[in-house]
Amino acid sequence: MASALLPLLVLAICHGYLSIEAAAQAPTPPLPSAARDFLSAHNQARAAVGVSPLKWSEMLANATSRLVRYQRNKMGCQFANLTNSKYGGNQLWASGMAVTPLMAVDNWVQEKAYYNRTDNSCEPNHQCGVYTQVVWKKSLELGCAQASCVKEQASLTVCFYNPPGNIIGESPY
Repeated sequence: MASALLPLLVLAICHGYLSIEAAAQAPTPPLPSAARDFLSAHNQARAAVGVSPLKWSEMLANATSRLVRYQRNKMGCQFANLTNSKYGGNQLWASGMAVTPLMAVDNWVQEKAYYNRTDNSCEPNHQCGVYTQVVWKKSLELGCAQASCVKEQASLTVCFYNPPGNIIGESPY
């Protein structure tokens, strides 16, 4: 319903019925529940280490949505290659089960147990990169999407972060 009002709002501004300031104060539509869940889970992990919260980005959410649909429809639900992305990225592939946003983020945050903040390192034989991306202090925006892959009986979750994190030599927080 709010999106139906947008053309009227633009029309009202163009004809001088509303000021730009009044239009800027127009309520934004609420985030979908999955977006709220992704954002809440990320921001809880960030608050635990004193990092400011992320904001939801529709642009990033749309990019991840296109990516997970492509991976589902064209790539047999395989992991996406995120190495050339201009955004930071995390992904989770799960077999035989649906994954909630909270489950995905909790999975990434579990790596915190292996991260050593004192020397910005990860315990041998462990990975910490998805955790450090979740809490990367310079990342400001988040967008995530999920796809269910019926044929493969799997699900794929991808989140993008802007600006990206995990810069060699920098501490996440």
